[in-house]
Amino acid sequence: MHSITFPSSPQRLLRLPVLRFRYVDPDQPAARHLMAGLSQTTAATFAKRVRKPPARKVIMKNASLLILVSGSAKAEDLDPMLQSADAERMHLSFLVLGGLPRTPIYAYGTEAYGIPMIPDIWQEEIETATAGLTETAKMIEARLDASGATGDVDTLACDIAALPAIVGQRAATCDAVVISNDLRGNDSLFRNAVQGVLFQSPSGVILNATRAASALHPTRIFIAWDTGLPAARAVHAALPLLKEASHVTIAVFDPVTSQDRYGENPGSDVARWLSHHGCHVDLQQYPSGGEEIGTCIQKRATETGADLIVMGAYGHSRMRQAVFGGTTKSMVEQTDRPVMLAH
Repeated sequence: MHSITFPSSPQRLLRLPVLRFRYVDPDQPAARHLMAGLSQTTAATFAKRVRKPPARKVIMKNASLLILVSGSAKAEDLDPMLQSADAERMHLSFLVLGGLPRTPIYAYGTEAYGIPMIPDIWQEEIETATAGLTETAKMIEARLDASGATGDVDTLACDIAALPAIVGQRAATCDAVVISNDLRGNDSLFRNAVQGVLFQSPSGVILNATRAASALHPTRIFIAWDTGLPAARAVHAALPLLKEASHVTIAVFDPVTSQDRYGENPGSDVARWLSHHGCHVDLQQYPSGGEEIGTCIQKRATETGADLIVMGAYGHSRMRQAVFGGTTKSMVEQTDRPVMLAH
């Protein structure tokens, strides 16, 4: 395993033979004198003349989040998120999702301008499904009022096939999407909601956030990095969180050294870019040892104490992932650690 530490220096990067750097104000005379004689100055003397980094700001201030929940959402699962929203002035748009019972098969054979014969029980099933969503929406509205957070609540009961397009349209004007774990109770709803965000919107999706209050304000973030476009989009989507985290680990699994695609030191390019944003970055290169990459990501993230995993989704085709499995599939199915995905 190889480890490289990149300093955080939004003003000026001073290259010293130490692993940890601090901020320097280059306009101060003492700093200019120090930099002029840097080669003769020890790291210990240098550390005494630097100022402390600025206080960290609110991470997601004024952000708009789309929260996807099911009709079985529990108030206690949503309260930590509501408290964070009030403290950071976030706007939460809740969308309570539910499916509709299928139209009876014999209704499809109705002739043009004919009236299909729909049994009463089908209409009763629709009314029962929508009533459950309405009750959940009222509960969320009451919690919003009690917490002082700003937000809105809508319900959506539709055919499963139409769900990805509708969710993608709603997600297009949000900073991020959080899918509540209660939606996992309906696998079809959950899977189509995830794919709607990933493939029909520019937003990232955060899973397992309702089980970990720190997912929306993480202090330690683990980036599973490769050179694919999905991973780059995930890092861009998570940039506000990365800039305010106290520690960011960039993990490259089974790195391949090359001059064209991966570079001579895989991961160093994104580490350098994030360090210019003021992130405190460590670059780690891990061998998988033949183990499934999704399992490796979870183990290494646990070792680093990460509050959030950031990674690209579906670097391979969805059909291949569905048939043979893959990293995205295993990370979507796991519920132990919050993960932010983008495609």
